[in-house]
Amino acid sequence: MDRKVTLEAHDNPFDLANQSAYERWRDQKLTDYPESLGQLTVPVADPRQLTPAEHQEILRLCRKANMAVYAGDTGNDPDKSIVRTLGAQFGLQRLDRNMGADEDAITALQTSSDGPRQGYIPYTNRPIAWHTDGYYNALDRQIRAMVLHCVEAAEIGGENDLLDQEILYILLRDENPNYIRALSQSDVMTIPPNVVDGKELRPVQPGPVFSVFPDGSLHMRYTARTRSISWKSDPLTSRAVAFLVQTLRAPSPYRFRGRLQPGQGLIGNNPLHTRTGFENGTRQRLLYRARYYDRIADT
Repeated sequence: MDRKVTLEAHDNPFDLANQSAYERWRDQKLTDYPESLGQLTVPVADPRQLTPAEHQEILRLCRKANMAVYAGDTGNDPDKSIVRTLGAQFGLQRLDRNMGADEDAITALQTSSDGPRQGYIPYTNRPIAWHTDGYYNALDRQIRAMVLHCVEAAEIGGENDLLDQEILYILLRDENPNYIRALSQSDVMTIPPNVVDGKELRPVQPGPVFSVFPDGSLHMRYTARTRSISWKSDPLTSRAVAFLVQTLRAPSPYRFRGRLQPGQGLIGNNPLHTRTGFENGTRQRLLYRARYYDRIADT
């Protein structure tokens, strides 16, 4: 079992002034790191009621890689309580009621050609580039964890790439610690306001890419989109962003790709992820998504 990493205030590896703490944390992080999506996957009987062993293995993987894939036996069951009860078993309670969510704050991700979801990429069959969920949220409503549950898979496509944000942090910091410093500026990445028919649905939102929460955990907000984002204009930030983009494009043993099948899902501390384009068959692709202001409980 992976030993819990305790991030004390005086020994926080994300403090750029504390290189020794960082090196100890990095070595522990990379030791026995998963090498395939299969090593991140946990077979479970019913995600609504995990056995102690199932719970412990999912928690172990989330501690190690900030994510785990559960493979349950619920198949095409459209019961949304699968998502809610699974999250609750890991201390996830505070759901983000974003404008795309249903009344229960859980979003049904499927193609939509009309209504308020029209025109937003998650509700089309188009590919989605690297991002963390809720990157446009206000800083007091950051998404710290998520559950993505598959009810129906697309006939073709719809795969996800996954990358642990702490791994990306390591790759950036090892290249140049000043890249982390630049990407931690409070106004380094700005999302413009969302205005529809002259009405502002969401105000402009500046903020950092990397930040550290009071509990010592690393948080990341990021999108690879270019039309809906602006970066702080200075040479160091430009170099940092260029290296970040290059790193996400390059092959990596730390990046995992897979397509969730009915009954399977992803739970994690809002890791970086993508989605390829897809084509529906006789049944429409349907995934449920829950976003949380909580981080997965480390007990």
